[in-house]
Amino acid sequence: MTALALELCCTLMADRRSSPSVGLAVRNKALQSFFAALVYSANTSFDVFLESLLSSAKPSPQSGGIAKHALYSIAQCVAVLCLAAGDQKCSSTVEVLTEILKDDSSSNSAKQHLALLCLGEIGRRKDLSSHAHIENIVIDSFQSPFEEIKSAASYALGNIAVIVRQSVDNAEFQDSRVEKILKLLFNHCESDEEGVRNVVAECLGKIALTEPSNLVPALKVRTTSPTAFTRATVVIAVKHSIVERPEKIDEIIYPEISSFLMLIKDHDRHVRRAAVLALSTFAHNKPNLIKGLLPELLPLLYDQTIVKVTSDFDIVHQFMTVDLGPFKHIVDDGLELRKAAFECVDTLLDSCLDQVNPLSFIVPYLKSGLDDHYDVKMPCHLILSKLADKCPSAVLAVLDSLVDPLQKTINFKPKQDAVKQEVDRNEDMIRSALRAIASLNRISGGDCSLKFKNLMTEISKSPTLWDKYYSNKNE
Repeated sequence: MTALALELCCTLMADRRSSPSVGLAVRNKALQSFFAALVYSANTSFDVFLESLLSSAKPSPQSGGIAKHALYSIAQCVAVLCLAAGDQKCSSTVEVLTEILKDDSSSNSAKQHLALLCLGEIGRRKDLSSHAHIENIVIDSFQSPFEEIKSAASYALGNIAVIVRQSVDNAEFQDSRVEKILKLLFNHCESDEEGVRNVVAECLGKIALTEPSNLVPALKVRTTSPTAFTRATVVIAVKHSIVERPEKIDEIIYPEISSFLMLIKDHDRHVRRAAVLALSTFAHNKPNLIKGLLPELLPLLYDQTIVKVTSDFDIVHQFMTVDLGPFKHIVDDGLELRKAAFECVDTLLDSCLDQVNPLSFIVPYLKSGLDDHYDVKMPCHLILSKLADKCPSAVLAVLDSLVDPLQKTINFKPKQDAVKQEVDRNEDMIRSALRAIASLNRISGGDCSLKFKNLMTEISKSPTLWDKYYSNKNE
């Protein structure tokens, strides 16, 4: 009914025979879908509507900040409104939006966020080449302390670059404009801030989707950059360029994939993690592009799952103790890499199972993961359950070696002074381990090792564990 009502209102406003009061009647109750029609209607003001939309980004004491998805909808309305109002109004709106971005006040972050999304939506529909230095203004937002602003800046810049490439007739001007954007992006590849590098990678990936013949070689050249951050950024850019639907980049990047994914051998852990994340994306979206590389890649991927006290290439300890006065905190620099590697294996089991030798992975790699940090154990429990379902004979062959880490996990007790979050995380981990044990019990039946039987006996004799096991078993 709502959809029909919206359509009826738009039809009434578009009909020149309608009463002038129709526009006024709808204006006060208009939803986002109405704005393009409203600007054509009599008795409506473009400036009033624009101001209303932009001011909606201001947080109110009652409702707080506006939801992210609502900001995207508002930005789309602004774009449609501008295009319906004509070039002059559109141009003046872009100037207003860029002035908002020049205001470096942190209290104005909500309006800056919306301004970037609006530029992205307008830039997706109209070439903004006539606005000098707009790329620089958007890229300056990469330095914002707010992640949502960095993401919105990436969205805006990517759309601006793409529409320039698609819409400008003068090829020389077109190329120089895009080259300017690319130069600005590549200059930010070495930023010390990971958030900035991620935004740059997202932009480069978006542009690569439309201009793969130019971007893929440019990204490949930088895989040999002496700067680790640059190498990592270009690999993440490739990750962003791989989408589920067929794209023209597929055939161009196919012969070059190894240049990016073989950076899994890089001496820098940030680069290795970027390569693992890219491999996971390929495995999920385009597994056929990487199957030929897996015999060489899999051993390198498995190697990223192991806890390493020191790096083979560095004298810096992976586990670093930070002195916090009377306290000491252990920083595990390799945790995110190990977690990403196991999650990548999980994806490969879904898309490339025929390329995986489960026996060579379960021991020692999966076994090591089952005795690792909470963030690593969770994906390992999922992998074990999946292997039990898909490769039961391989799992049963090494069942005894998996009992100890699983037993250790279900019997772990947090410290007495542990906060609620730690207690809840431990409960989640126990349930996760019990789900994996239930999967093992299904494939082993009554004919299993004494060690596993003893584990099941222990679970059955503990009312707490048995209740959790039974509820997991029946999920």
